[in-house]
Amino acid sequence: MAQFASTSISHPVAIPVIPVRELMPYALFGGLLMLLAIYFVGAEQGATSLIHGRMVHEFVHDGRHLLGFPCH
Repeated sequence: MAQFASTSISHPVAIPVIPVRELMPYALFGGLLMLLAIYFVGAEQGATSLIHGRMVHEFVHDGRHLLGFPCH
């Protein structure tokens, strides 16, 4: 029986670096979406309401309690 020896040499893998300039538009867009979500979960009711009625309040009601925002 012949035995084969492994002679492969492992080389380090280069991790690509993403420049901040290319990442910034996505980070800004994600941040704006997060601020919009926090507004709707935390403040969309009463005098500061942008959308009339209680539809948005009822839609995010459980999330409001989960995050600790008071609503009643």
